[in-house]
Amino acid sequence: MRFQLLGPLSITDGRDVVVLPPAKPTSLLAALLVRPGEVVPTSRLRQAVWGEEQPATAKAALQSCVLRLRRLFAKYDIEDRAVVAVAGGYLLPADGDTLDLLHFRRLTAEAEGAGEAELPLLRRALDLWRGPLLTNVPSELLHRDEVPRLVEERLRVLERVCEIQLARGRCRDVLVDLWEATRARPQHEGLAAQLMRALYRVGRQNEALAEYRRIRTHLRDELGVDPGTELQELELAILRGDEPRGPVSDTVTLAHSSPAPVPPAPASLARAPLASPSPPGGPEAPAGPRSAEGGRPGPRLPHVPGFTGRTRETAALVSHLGEGGRNGSAPVLAVVSGGPGMGKTALALHAAHLVADRYPAGAVLLPLSAPDGTPRPADEAATELRSLLPSGAGPGSSLVILDDVVHPDQVRRFLDATGCGAVVVTSRMGLAALVATHGPAVLQLGALPPQESRALLTAVLGQERVAAENGAVHTLTEACGHVPLALRIVAARLLTRPRMRLADHAAWLLRDLPARLALPDDPRMSVPLALDGALRRLPAPLADAHLRLARLEGRITAPDAAGALSLPEADAEEVLERLLDTGLIEEDRPGTLRMNPLFRAHALHRSTRTSGAPQPLVAAVRHALPSGAT
Repeated sequence: MRFQLLGPLSITDGRDVVVLPPAKPTSLLAALLVRPGEVVPTSRLRQAVWGEEQPATAKAALQSCVLRLRRLFAKYDIEDRAVVAVAGGYLLPADGDTLDLLHFRRLTAEAEGAGEAELPLLRRALDLWRGPLLTNVPSELLHRDEVPRLVEERLRVLERVCEIQLARGRCRDVLVDLWEATRARPQHEGLAAQLMRALYRVGRQNEALAEYRRIRTHLRDELGVDPGTELQELELAILRGDEPRGPVSDTVTLAHSSPAPVPPAPASLARAPLASPSPPGGPEAPAGPRSAEGGRPGPRLPHVPGFTGRTRETAALVSHLGEGGRNGSAPVLAVVSGGPGMGKTALALHAAHLVADRYPAGAVLLPLSAPDGTPRPADEAATELRSLLPSGAGPGSSLVILDDVVHPDQVRRFLDATGCGAVVVTSRMGLAALVATHGPAVLQLGALPPQESRALLTAVLGQERVAAENGAVHTLTEACGHVPLALRIVAARLLTRPRMRLADHAAWLLRDLPARLALPDDPRMSVPLALDGALRRLPAPLADAHLRLARLEGRITAPDAAGALSLPEADAEEVLERLLDTGLIEEDRPGTLRMNPLFRAHALHRSTRTSGAPQPLVAAVRHALPSGAT
């Protein structure tokens, strides 16, 4: 049996793989495996398993957790992998045959000085990685301290692999890996330099220069510094045409053809996204993807600064969109739904940027709702789409994001649009009728997992500031309900106040939640306005039901809702179904729903300002969805 650490923590016998459940023994096992063969102090193990809220009898609790882990080993017939108790801590012996991390390190060590065998050995090492690390390990400490260290080991190997291939003239072969790596590490100058060299050597000079502008803008905005000497000199060499292009065989066809598109982005492209990429060229680049005619550029999507989290959802959407763009085939369809402020449009844009080279005629963002939330007339939207898509775009060559869809009928007429290879639909509604008739990929966005909420704050505020106030970070993310919009508002306020303690900001926020989750200089960055707008879209009786259900603490069941709404249970179930479809409540488990604590705080605050008798519910609920078929 073998432990797999380079991905979800799992156990395998070489044929079957068992992914361990997200539980305390799993966190304990991960804490031992990231330091294989080393004595891990009991204090560190307790923090890895319980975080800041350790049990009163922490020593006994850790011993109990070790016992549970040993029972887990027995369950899978790996009693020989003993957890050894030593003075001050525990250790778990391992080697390259029993732990993929040590196998990875053994291969990279063998590759040093191996000559022609270096590249295949390093490729074998990279093949051991199976996606985002420890996604099933619920330990904030490990995700904060250990995962970045392990990811850095992989990046060093990837950088060496790309350097070998560039030296051998295999510039096209490295483009996909370098696009992924530079977007996951947007300020890594070494990877950016490799991508610039690869692009230039395959005849894509404009994109190479645009890549320099991207990292320069990022470094100035995030750190207030300019790129280092190597990147500056490389930009100058490309401008002068001095940067060597490599072997003729790698570029000879480019004199007579358009730049070859990069192969479709794999699902792994979404691994650990720390920031959203611009499309090739970034916001400063005037040129977009070439149209099918090779003439005017195709349209560009808006930039999503600082995209963080949604790792699994991004991977699924990128993988699905990678299937589109095939001549003659029907467009692939994906529906991204969820409540207000959950980042549906941001995810769609982020994924679209990652697969941009799959769609050479460009991508279009088409809003299908007016500012007041009413559906746009279908003819008006169709006319706008025709004006945005490049003339002469070939079949399957464009990607369209239909944003803020209200009704399934709004989508159906766009699925046969000329040149459309993929359609991503974002909506606050579940659009079950569209799912039933067209079977799209469906992504339902709820609140972020706690570790992704923390990662979002870390990406904006920096590791040092966040790590210095763990308790305050927990308070802030909980106050925000792990809603991306709220977290970005908090991060923006703290970024403009570098001397403010996170604990002080949390206390200030909690004194008037959610009213203080707003930025005064941008009405779009306001949780109260977003939630008010969501309620205005609903029939008044349904909005009133949402406010009344907020008085229920914790989980919501049909009998509880019937009592709160003064309705028969069957009618209460229908109301809950409609609210569930709007994203204002979420399914906790079958038969039990929950309201996000931030949405609940808003509803309670608003209900204190609402007077008047409750309006009749059931008739209005049955006609809650406006038609978009006009």
